[in-house]
Amino acid sequence: MSSRRSHSRHSSASRITEEEINELVSKLQMMLPDAPISRNSRVSARKVLQETCSYIRSLHQEVDDLSEKLSELLASTDTDSAEAAILRSLLMQ
Repeated sequence: MSSRRSHSRHSSASRITEEEINELVSKLQMMLPDAPISRNSRVSARKVLQETCSYIRSLHQEVDDLSEKLSELLASTDTDSAEAAILRSLLMQ
């Protein structure tokens, strides 16, 4: 019986409130590049989550594209050149 109470207490303590969800959705919305700046403009949580997923996918694609360009640049650069040294130093940061 005590394990039931313990579990019940733990699960109710770890539940997130609607207010906390709204605050997190609001923070996500403000992080999106095309999001309205005003906190008063209400957008559904569903829409914010969809836009966030879409934005993350676009960031992944951008990283992939930049990685490909960097690989091409490194492949076309003499490994002992000043340009290669600059690229290596930037990558090590």
